[in-house]
Amino acid sequence: MLARLFLCTFCLVSVASPAFAKDKVKPAALSATAEAVACAGVFGSDSSEALLIETYGKDNVVTGQVYGPEGITYLASTVYPDDADRKMKFSWFNEDELTQLSSVELAPSQAGPGGVRIAMSVGEVQAINGEPFTIGGFWWDYGGYAGFETGQLAGPLQGECYLSLRFSPADDIPAAVDTTPIAGEVVIPSDEGLLELVDTRVVGMSIGYALEDAAE
Repeated sequence: MLARLFLCTFCLVSVASPAFAKDKVKPAALSATAEAVACAGVFGSDSSEALLIETYGKDNVVTGQVYGPEGITYLASTVYPDDADRKMKFSWFNEDELTQLSSVELAPSQAGPGGVRIAMSVGEVQAINGEPFTIGGFWWDYGGYAGFETGQLAGPLQGECYLSLRFSPADDIPAAVDTTPIAGEVVIPSDEGLLELVDTRVVGMSIGYALEDAAE
């Protein structure tokens, strides 16, 4: 289970750095029609760079080294790299052949399993899950990740993939609000009222696979 969570978390860390939270998608994005993503086809465990090119066109797929957590780099195939609303980043277990999907960072224009979207509030995600979940404390490199031990979003989803979400509070929190209970290496229940008070929303979303799933 820890390996699966790492695979999803790793890809989100690469885009959801402390600076990324400042550029998070505004709630208005939720009004747009979303592309529903299922754990199949280009998003399935048997995906490949070749399938991405076949699906999206060679000019829209760029493969190369990208930045991960703490300054490391890894190989990924980026789809629509110049379109912030449609940009997706695919990483592979087999980097030599660019096959066996490890994870994919989904775009703001997409809806993940269960209908989850970037810019959703904690309350909206909890409603989809059907019960409370947990979120890691904020304002450090690995903060803001959701943990779904039970509920509709607990993996594996659609039979094989795992969902990873990262949350962030708004940037303009009033100085009078004490954010100590949600800061740092703490575990926060999703029904904590302070999360709503500081307008906590999804800023990153990915689906991922365990190596044994991709190898099947």
